[in-house]
Amino acid sequence: MMFDHIGFNVSNLDESKAFLVRALAPLGIGITAQGEDWAMLGKDGTGQFWFGAFGLPQGPIHIAFAADDRCQVEAFHAAALAAGGKDNDASGVRSQYHANYYGAFVIGPDGHNYEAVCHQSASED
Repeated sequence: MMFDHIGFNVSNLDESKAFLVRALAPLGIGITAQGEDWAMLGKDGTGQFWFGAFGLPQGPIHIAFAADDRCQVEAFHAAALAAGGKDNDASGVRSQYHANYYGAFVIGPDGHNYEAVCHQSASED
């Protein structure tokens, strides 16, 4: 990985936190630390994704989270929709990227495009 962590502002910390916790749970991602105006998400206690309410949110951005397999991509998509996200393309192969690119996209709070992606073939699941 080329960065230690990434962060950005959101307009409503509680709304974003509730959405992300539910949407990313199928990927094994959860809160690793939090404070009054911020939260850090990650795996196995290591925070890598920070968001906070310290100013105006940036324009819609795209963030892709790694999934271990295609089932996790599908579970992410379902969980994100159940958490109030808007479908931005259901689980499927994106052969324009490469033959095994399997992703799903959901628009969350502040219009950000969240993706879960797996790069393994179906036979590797």
